[in-house]
Amino acid sequence: MTALDTNVIVRYLVGDSAEHAEAARVLLDGLTPDNPGFVCREVVVEVAWVLERSYRFTRTRVAEALMDLTASDSLVVENTEDVAAAAHRYRQGGAGFSDLMILTAAERAGATPLYTFDRRLARMRGAVLVENLGGDETGS
Repeated sequence: MTALDTNVIVRYLVGDSAEHAEAARVLLDGLTPDNPGFVCREVVVEVAWVLERSYRFTRTRVAEALMDLTASDSLVVENTEDVAAAAHRYRQGGAGFSDLMILTAAERAGATPLYTFDRRLARMRGAVLVENLGGDETGS
């Protein structure tokens, strides 16, 4: 098994640099179920961020790209179930993909609720907004 970095996956998906896209295509097309590529959670999170921010992919398009990664029999995506669940939630709107991965991991670990200061994330089932739990601003 070999590991793949974010930039390889992005070049494969986007193809904006002909030379890099071709090299990524050759590499990924050469992977097999017996000799798969490994994609860690951090790479998945970065791929989602890059596709959304740098390439202006819609949430639906990002979610589809991530689901395609998890469906490949030539890739081993770390915590595939978490990625699929977070991609599904992400497609529906609301919190960012990385926040949804955190929430999904917390749920898998039975560590809920997930306390957050992120108002968008706090609107998701399983997350709770932390509201000034430290007392008043004077410290008393």
